[in-house]
Amino acid sequence: MDEASEVRVRDWLPRTVGLLLGTLALATAFIAAYVGALHQPKPRDVPVGVAAADRPARAVLAAVRDRTNKIKAIGYDDTGAADDGLTSREVYAVLGSTPDGGLVLTTASAGAPAATDLVVQVLTAAAQQARLPLRVTDEVPVASTDPRGLVPFYLAIGYVLGGYLASTALGISLGTAPRSLRRAGLRIGALAVYSVVLGIIGAVIVGPVLDVWNHDLPAIAGTGVLAAFAAAMVAAAIQGWLGVLGTGLVILLLVVLGNPGSGGIYAPEFLPTWLRGMHRWNVPGLTTDLIKSAVYFDRRSAAWSITGLALWSVVGLVALIAAALVRGSRATPRASR
Repeated sequence: MDEASEVRVRDWLPRTVGLLLGTLALATAFIAAYVGALHQPKPRDVPVGVAAADRPARAVLAAVRDRTNKIKAIGYDDTGAADDGLTSREVYAVLGSTPDGGLVLTTASAGAPAATDLVVQVLTAAAQQARLPLRVTDEVPVASTDPRGLVPFYLAIGYVLGGYLASTALGISLGTAPRSLRRAGLRIGALAVYSVVLGIIGAVIVGPVLDVWNHDLPAIAGTGVLAAFAAAMVAAAIQGWLGVLGTGLVILLLVVLGNPGSGGIYAPEFLPTWLRGMHRWNVPGLTTDLIKSAVYFDRRSAAWSITGLALWSVVGLVALIAAALVRGSRATPRASR
């Protein structure tokens, strides 16, 4: 091997080994996160609402809590407040008593069918043991075209995936760090337009094309725009500072941890402790929650999801502009030589 070949090998080998080790680490994390989180879900503290003055319902929930931690009672001032908690996604069901001495369980299966199934199963057994008749009604049913309630999750993943793939494609083609504020603005504008198009396409697919939902399509499209843009800005910012290697961190945050921690496959209460609150701040979880709010629930339940995605978008945008000012300006002189 001549000297030039040896130099090429010395330059190529460390980079190749580094990339393969990084990919191996991501694959390992993917297996550990998905299998660890989803192989044997153990529900805990699934919230069920009850009015403070409803002693019979509270007594049943207290008896259940003494036997298992699968269900957790959430107290409300009155029945109206408990019903609001159901439609704003604070709880999966509300238990109340009836004048004839029975119980009524009002569920919202659109929140998470597995969670409401668990609540019905546990409280049906408790009512039978207490010898109280129980009537179950589904106030916010999941669509018959999505009986397992997974479409919001898969749609969210499509939006998030599209956003960070678009950012990655531009980074590979044009450089991860824009070389000027003007180029940063053009990239942000291109990703914004892309996000609008993807948001509309997703709404059309789940609407007229597949007929999963035939209502609230503008809200679904708006959710897609915000989700895709947030994912694109997060990816662009990380790649802008870390280069192509930043793609690994993007995948870790948005896919490896983001998907199982989104609460889209299993409700958060079914996940291991270290993943349970992740849906409140990661982009896939916020998007999944926002789609459910747009399609099924009271708009009040969308407030934090919109705020969270908007914050990710702003933080990513500012960080990308900063990367253009710092890393992009350093690259410009070398590129012009």
